[in-house]
Order: sequence, then structure tokens, then C-alpha cells
Amino acid sequence: MNNSRPILVAFFLVVLVFVISCSKNTLTGKSQLSFIPEKDMQSMSYTQYKDFLKTHEVLSPQKDANAAMVQKVGARITKAIERYFKNTNNSGALTGYNWEYNLVNDKLVNAWCMPGGKIVVYTGILPITQNENALAIVLGHEVSHALLQHGNQRMSQSMIQQVGGVALSVALSTKPSETQDMFLRAYGVGSAVGFTLPFSRKHELEADQYGLIWTVMAGYDPTEALAFWDRMEKSSNGNTPPEFLSTHPSDVKRKEKIKSFLPEAMKYKGK
Repeated sequence: MNNSRPILVAFFLVVLVFVISCSKNTLTGKSQLSFIPEKDMQSMSYTQYKDFLKTHEVLSPQKDANAAMVQKVGARITKAIERYFKNTNNSGALTGYNWEYNLVNDKLVNAWCMPGGKIVVYTGILPITQNENALAIVLGHEVSHALLQHGNQRMSQSMIQQVGGVALSVALSTKPSETQDMFLRAYGVGSAVGFTLPFSRKHELEADQYGLIWTVMAGYDPTEALAFWDRMEKSSNGNTPPEFLSTHPSDVKRKEKIKSFLPEAMKYKGK
């Protein structure tokens, strides 16, 4: 009996699933792994986002100046994105987006965006952002992850590996806890960050590139990104880096890439 046959069959099935699951991203025009329909990801996002807010202290923009700032900057970033997609005749790509920005009282140095524009900023990152420009850098970066469907790619990869590439609804009904954990890890919620670093770093630089465009279109100074990453690096004091930094490219490489992205981003000033 040929013991290699089942392995070959499994390999070709995985390749077939990968090929079928590839789709073209509306921003980059590149093919990417997207096993889960975006509308299903958004539906799960709305549930997980509500659950997260229920179990964390959300600061009111009516009572907290920082929370008001997060919503102000977020609104400007949102308008910039919607304008960009309209100008490129691609507004349909934002179907299902219901933008929401919340500041959570937590010392964790982090921020993230789920599918459909569900954003959380932690108070722990504010001493490092220090101003609206840097906050715009962070928000522009995080919403780019959602628009580029990076989390969908990460979760698609995990679902193929861990639950055999079944539909999201099936995974949720048969393995709800594992599936929810995969979702939270895919979007860096809380401290649940732990994906293959080269894979994540590629996404981080891509999110930097588009995040700078939203920042410029929203009327903020994109060069603040360099100062922000200087402060982020210093915040670790040579110890274990904060979660927001742990899966990101090295600071030197990141700043070099940001400098190379700036000329293109500045072309969008006033648009």
C-alpha cells in the first residue's frame, strides 16, 4: 500500500482550497487568500465588538477629552477614506461599513480595527501618540488593516489549517470558542497577538502605506509617523516591547519605508 497517497490527496485539496479562496483586493489590485466572505466577517465583527465593549470601560466623548479626540480624528479619517473610494469609483467596496471609534480605559499600548470599521483605541497608547497627528497615523494604519482585509487573510489561513476550511457558520456552531479566538487573534484584540512575524510585518508595512494616504487626505501631517515610532521605540526602555510593537517591523526598517511612502502620500493633499 502506498502510504504517500493520502498525503498527496490532502496536499492537492489544500492547494485547491487556496486557489478557489483567492480574491482580488480592491485597494491593491493583488490576489489574496480570502476564504471567508467579507459580509460574514463583518457580521462576526459586530457581535465580537459589542461583546468587547460590554466587558471594558468605554470612555464617553461627552465627558472625556481624549475620547472626544478619538472620535474627531476618526471622523476625519472616515471621510477621507470615503472620499478616496468615491474618487476611484469604488464606493461599493465600503458596503457594510458602519464606522465606530471608541476609547477604552486600559494601560495596554494598542489599537485595532475589526471588519466593517469597528475601532478601539486603548488609553495606554495616548502617552505615545501625544497629539492628533500621531493619533491619525495610528487610526489610519489600523483601518487600513480592515480595508486591506488582512485579518480575513489571517483567519482564512487559520481556518484552513485548524478546522479544515469549513464555512465560518459551521466553524462557529461546531467550534465556537476556537473560532472566536482565531478571530480575536486575527485582529490583535487585547494581547492576543501571535501570528507568523514575516507574514504580519508585510501587512504592517502595507497598512503604513495606505494609512499615510488617509492621514494626508484627512488634513494631518504624515511626517509625525516618524516621531511616533521614535517614541514607541523609547517606550520599551530596552524591555519587552508593547503589544502594538511586538509583531511590527523593526523601527529602523519601518521608518525607512515610511520615508519612501511619504512622497506618494503627499500627492493626496487637498483631495
